[in-house]
Amino acid sequence: MNVRLQMTAALLLWAGTVAPPRQTPTFSSRVEAVRVDVLVSESGRPVRGLQPADFALEDNGVPQQVDLVSAEQLPLNVILTLDMSASVAGEPLDHLRRAGRALLDGLRTGDRAALVTASHVVAMGAPLTGDVGRLRRALDSSEAIGNTSLIDASYAGMVLGESDVGRALLLVFSDGLDSSSWLLSDEVLDIARRCDAVVYGVSVGQAPKSDFLRNLSDVTGGKHIEIESTKDLSAAFLSVLDEFRNRYLVSYSPRGVSKEGWHQLTVRVKGRTATIKARSGYFAGS
Repeated sequence: MNVRLQMTAALLLWAGTVAPPRQTPTFSSRVEAVRVDVLVSESGRPVRGLQPADFALEDNGVPQQVDLVSAEQLPLNVILTLDMSASVAGEPLDHLRRAGRALLDGLRTGDRAALVTASHVVAMGAPLTGDVGRLRRALDSSEAIGNTSLIDASYAGMVLGESDVGRALLLVFSDGLDSSSWLLSDEVLDIARRCDAVVYGVSVGQAPKSDFLRNLSDVTGGKHIEIESTKDLSAAFLSVLDEFRNRYLVSYSPRGVSKEGWHQLTVRVKGRTATIKARSGYFAGS
């Protein structure tokens, strides 16, 4: 772990949150098995009922046999990573809290959630827990103050998402630019390529925006959503949760490919012109 990552982990520890990870989070595959979170949609709606034989998958150009497809069997780890800088104060904060509560109400038995806030510091409002009451209290007590450490907070969210079994959904909200992170965006994007977490970024307003959230969503196979007003946050958060539940977890054992380095993934559905959202690849042996 380099100096910048250690500094971010130290910020979390200082905030009374979680211990820093022992190593950089890595994609779930050690080559023995690879699992890929895949969204299949047609005309903007998720396609349901697909089986392993419906998928065609290539690893570094080599066709692979898909062994398992699970639509929604594993519990979710939902990491709410929220911009709590001063620009969110007032009515936007009320809308953000309302949206967070709506998402928490949508959790099912076995699902867990956590809260990471990004202001001039990164803090964990609540660790991964199934205690919705605790999460609501943490959300309601969060204050909007200072600048924005969105890149650092996104890294912290990925660490939390990787810390327990289940499918990790990192929902990142921001209303503007990062202004105080220690980490560089390229560093966090590289880490994201090695993680299982799927990122959905939600941006709001007409303020200038960096490409970080869009790129982070793309490299993890998630989606970047832009809304006009914080009044639309509840609908956006609920749509993310619903869409994530309708993604497929595709599993296969790599054959005929190297056990090291970057592996380019190509996923499609046979006989359909469906739109596919999935991470572009994974690192093996790292």
